[in-house]
Amino acid sequence: MRMAHPTDPAIPAGNPTEEFQRRCEHIEESYEFMLAYAAQGLSGNEGSQSGGQAREFLQRAAAALSGLGEVFSILINQERREPVERYRAFLSVLERDARDALAAVELVLAQPAISSQLVDNLNASIHLRALLTDLFLIDEVLKSQRYEGKPSKVETPE
Repeated sequence: MRMAHPTDPAIPAGNPTEEFQRRCEHIEESYEFMLAYAAQGLSGNEGSQSGGQAREFLQRAAAALSGLGEVFSILINQERREPVERYRAFLSVLERDARDALAAVELVLAQPAISSQLVDNLNASIHLRALLTDLFLIDEVLKSQRYEGKPSKVETPE
């Protein structure tokens, strides 16, 4: 089964929640692959099959990271998430972390060979870990509101 690519024009962009979740899945799948790749102790010789797979997963993650904040912003607006100022504040965090993680991923992609050690350092990057934590937090917020069946409006202290 072919995995949908986050920037594939064949994928309708009508539902921002589904698009956001799709991008999160690509990022998480890439991270899981990178954990396994790092554990293999590969030198990253140019043209190796594993190195090629690592590059494909990193490219998929880069595509998912690019514009991630914009998708979350559309989700906030279309679903009228409340309190909007709290979501917008976190949007700034997400945009910064996605931008920083993308810079790290693109640096690795710029290398002619991708070794296990290089990927291990990427996996340990605080930028990537911060982004993953952001995604887990957002996922739980979205799940809890769907599960509870409550409107997203929440009272905030003055």
